[in-house]
Amino acid sequence: MLTGLFEPIHLIVILLIVMLVFGAKKLPEIGSGMGKAISNFKRSIKDNPDPPEPDDKLESKK
Repeated sequence: MLTGLFEPIHLIVILLIVMLVFGAKKLPEIGSGMGKAISNFKRSIKDNPDPPEPDDKLESKK
């Protein structure tokens, strides 16, 4: 279904649409914001690698 989605011509068309919607001046701001968000997400995963433990209250009700 999505086999030809990431061909170079499709990526160029998507880039052009994004430039029309957001404008060329906003793209660097959007990119830096997304980069900061991804790095914060990775940092939060490294800081807390343990999954939360299940509550004992939920298990005692069963």
